Amino acid sequence: LEEVAKRNSSREAWLVIHGRIYDVTRFLAEHPGGEEVLLEQAGRDATESFEDVGHSTDAREMLKQYYIGEVHPVSASCNPQTETPR
Repeated sequence: LEEVAKRNSSREAWLVIHGRIYDVTRFLAEHPGGEEVLLEQAGRDATESFEDVGHSTDAREMLKQYYIGEVHPVSASCNPQTETPR
């Protein structure tokens, strides 16, 4: 989410919804609720807000065109382990 957090302005606005990352920058001016609504959520996980509004099937379909990737959690097993020399 570190990269997403940097994208929180009208110049570059990314949202995470259900683990997927969307670049909604081009949609800011078109959003029916106004760009302020998106900018409040930009740079973070907006899943709860997105679901609370109750977006239509059409809105969910439209969202797909802004998809740019997925959030990949860093797990402890990915950290390299150093061995003690014998």
